[in-house]
Amino acid sequence: MLRTHKCNQLTKANIWETVKLSGWVSNRRDHGWIIFIDLRDRYWLTQVVFDPEFDKTAHETANIFRSEYVIQIEWTVRARPEGQENSNLETWEIEIIVTSTILLSKSKTPPFELDEHADEANEEVRYKHRYIDLRRKKVLDNVAFRSKFITYTRNWFTQNDFLDVQTPIFTVSSPEWARDFVVPSRIHPGKFYALPQAPQQYKQLLMVGWIDKYFQIAPCFRDEDPRADRHACEFYQIDCEMSFVEQRDIFDVVESYIFDAVKSLSWKTIMDNKFYSMSYEEAMENYGSDKPDLRFWMKFVDLTDIFKESDFSVFKSVANGGWVIKAIKLEWQTMTRSEIDDLTKTAQKAWAKWLAYIVYDDKEEGWKKSPILKFFSDSEIKELESRLEPKSGDMIFFSADEFEKAVKILNIVRLALRDKYSLANNDELALCWVTDFPMFEQDEVTGKIDFWHNPFSMPKGWVEEFNKEDLLSIMSVQYDLACNGYEILSGSIRNHDVESLVKAFNIVWRDEQEVKDKFGAMYEAFQYWVPPHGWFAIWMDRFMMILKDENNIREVYAFPKSGKAQDLMMNAPSIIDQEQLDELHIKIVEEE
Repeated sequence: MLRTHKCNQLTKANIWETVKLSGWVSNRRDHGWIIFIDLRDRYWLTQVVFDPEFDKTAHETANIFRSEYVIQIEWTVRARPEGQENSNLETWEIEIIVTSTILLSKSKTPPFELDEHADEANEEVRYKHRYIDLRRKKVLDNVAFRSKFITYTRNWFTQNDFLDVQTPIFTVSSPEWARDFVVPSRIHPGKFYALPQAPQQYKQLLMVGWIDKYFQIAPCFRDEDPRADRHACEFYQIDCEMSFVEQRDIFDVVESYIFDAVKSLSWKTIMDNKFYSMSYEEAMENYGSDKPDLRFWMKFVDLTDIFKESDFSVFKSVANGGWVIKAIKLEWQTMTRSEIDDLTKTAQKAWAKWLAYIVYDDKEEGWKKSPILKFFSDSEIKELESRLEPKSGDMIFFSADEFEKAVKILNIVRLALRDKYSLANNDELALCWVTDFPMFEQDEVTGKIDFWHNPFSMPKGWVEEFNKEDLLSIMSVQYDLACNGYEILSGSIRNHDVESLVKAFNIVWRDEQEVKDKFGAMYEAFQYWVPPHGWFAIWMDRFMMILKDENNIREVYAFPKSGKAQDLMMNAPSIIDQEQLDELHIKIVEEE
């Protein structure tokens, strides 16, 4: 046995026991005649002492130990002398003076320091040597948290009568949200499997098969560009489908799970101890985002009607041209000109031409400052101020453009101000259902109608909605859950009527035969009675990122892909042998 105990485990209950510990040398301090070593493993740290008066051989061996060497030590546990206790260590009540030690494995000098400054190391270096990075407490804590989170989730859904069902990984390509990852078939030349973007069709087929409450910690694969809140290549979701449910039934399950999970797994609290709710239209009107961060106010105020007869030609042309003028108020902060210039550059990332503002200074005389104030009439200023209620020390920012662009610009400004002035409480989770998404959207260039999001969703108001002339007015029973400015869940009540499903695809210029070809199993299964059903998927990695206060989703993976979608440790993706290509009937053609 190479160890009888783990680091950080020994207490005064072990006094006079002969014990063995094995681990990594975290830190070595040579005081001339006594050597102190911090021994570390997954369970953390134990301080050990090599004193030549107790064992000269062990002390001599410790002379060769260096950082990250793997060693074994043995000693008899003794109580610390009175007055020498160290309350900074879990093992503060005992004294560890080594009587025997063995060097188990040497280590090269690590490519980066494994201390509190390791986050400053180049990410590519850390990911290339991830097995070393995992020795850091912060990284290891995230891996342990992920394990605890998944175990809790499995137990919760199982205890609530959901069946954990694994669906296939090798499946058929189907139009969903992003590009598929495809896998060539050796046995069937010229044909391909696809890795699932989600268990979309399988979980609906489970509803046909009497499995009325399904869940899975589902691996999903999408060929999308990575970003801070989206991992490259693969991600995991808490995937659920339920029969005989309406939207409120889905919400009740989700809210119950999240309330319990947050209470059991996190120090964070749910803001106001409730879930907010708003329609997609309300979210865009008031926050310029379908995933609004509600931890701070700064709601948009519409001023379009005020400026229809204005002498300020810019605002007047916007107000009379079918576009919008929106504003937000920043309270208790006044920015310098250079700070306003920096904020304007941020707004210009959303193609803003400029950023109009008013500063309400502390001074009584000339307390309103703005380059555009001279163009406003007294009545316009009075009405503006009645709606925004500014006071000394506040600022107002404007966005005037076509609706989608105007609210996008103001949303970027709002979030930039949140980050600059720490307006949001990171210890709170602001949860908000966003409902009533459009069923269809129209391409501005081609005029073509297509699905807004999920083609299998029920239209709000039942299937008769598909007979409307104004297709863009049709709402779907789709819903997202926003948390602190991130989307952490999507779902919908399904359209379980096969004829109306075909009708929905007809609307976007896809005929019944295409439905049969691409969704053949579902089309056939729905002929044999299918219950009303709905689904939700919690983006598990993103939710964990929020709970752990990480700024990048990659930090909640044991082995993350880099920001360039590479596994730097394994050197993937990589070139494969010609023999493998031949077996798969694939020819690589280089682009000129």
